Amino acid sequence: MNEQNGSAAPTVRVFIALAPPDEAKEELERELRPAYEEYPRLRWNRVEDWHITLAFLGELPAAAVPALRRPLAELAAARRPVGLALRGGGHFDERVLWSGIDGELDALHTLAAEVRALVRTCGIAFEERPLRPHLTLARSRRDDAASVPALAAGLAGFAGRDWRAERLHLVGSNVGRGPGPIRYRDIEAWSFAGAPR
Repeated sequence: MNEQNGSAAPTVRVFIALAPPDEAKEELERELRPAYEEYPRLRWNRVEDWHITLAFLGELPAAAVPALRRPLAELAAARRPVGLALRGGGHFDERVLWSGIDGELDALHTLAAEVRALVRTCGIAFEERPLRPHLTLARSRRDDAASVPALAAGLAGFAGRDWRAERLHLVGSNVGRGPGPIRYRDIEAWSFAGAPR
């Protein structure tokens, strides 16, 4: 949480996401391990923070966050897990390296649309961007733009195991809280409990 000054209301940077299971993350991490040493100047995301963003809500008043808990819990309870896999790689603007997502993409897009609609019904306004399912892995510094496209090309053939996204995560981050790496923490997470459709 953030306070600009003594009288400012606390805020938290929030998003709603899915997270791969440890086995899928470890598989991709093994694939990336040589790159960690070859490209030490990249800002690598911590493996434990890897996630697939469904809705990025931005900086919210901390008091607004509790209103999301019950509706998100009810949504998760009514939905089944989504079958996904980590596949290939790419980059945004030659600066952000990502792994692609494969599997039940129609179900993933439907879930994201439901999550975003729920957030709007809770009275929370946010910038809606088209969903481009991916897992952000690293960011380059401005003077090191060539490394990200090279790494993305090397990931093109990666095909990870199939897995099921079993939980919906409400996540807070510390973006802008100092010079260190971005850190994330679950505010809360709920299991998908719906029957298969």
